[in-house]
Amino acid sequence: MNLATHLAARPPLPKWCELPTSFEPQEFRIQWASNPWMQVQALALRRQVFCEEQGLFDGDDLDAIDRHNPSTRLLVALSCWGGQPDELLGTVRIHEAAPGLWWGSRLAVQRGWRQHGRLGSTLIRLAVSSAHALGCREFLAQVQAQNVPLFQRLNWQVLDEQLLHGRPHALMRADLAFYPPCETPYAGYVLAQGRRHD
Repeated sequence: MNLATHLAARPPLPKWCELPTSFEPQEFRIQWASNPWMQVQALALRRQVFCEEQGLFDGDDLDAIDRHNPSTRLLVALSCWGGQPDELLGTVRIHEAAPGLWWGSRLAVQRGWRQHGRLGSTLIRLAVSSAHALGCREFLAQVQAQNVPLFQRLNWQVLDEQLLHGRPHALMRADLAFYPPCETPYAGYVLAQGRRHD
């Protein structure tokens, strides 16, 4: 009997591990970026979404808001393992353009997590609520047309329609009454794992 025949005739080995082979995080943290790796991954996700997928920018989406506005903050959605951040799944940017006037922009979520249902909406919630805690009296965003219904469900209203980077956008304003101030943006919000839809 050759070796191949001998191995084929042996009974299968018992399974040593019954853990699932795919990883699903048990919770997510939505917070202001607090570590350099979070900022690096947030900018990489923006390039992936706005440059590679959508073709809105050539090579990079960084602008004067990122480079020169000291109020600019990157917010991140992180999957967590054992309570510790593991992977960046989404991001959004906020900045103060004039005293009391804040803007949100560059909302991006990894393709495989866009149907999760709460990552994007919680990024929006923290964006407005953390700016509200810093004295925001008006919060605006230029929202791509396909995302307008999401923002409307989150108590935003359309002020105007615009064409930006060759695509239809809506200038929208958040109703601050629905966004109580968040005084702890680096702790942010924790979401328990919900059902993921790919």
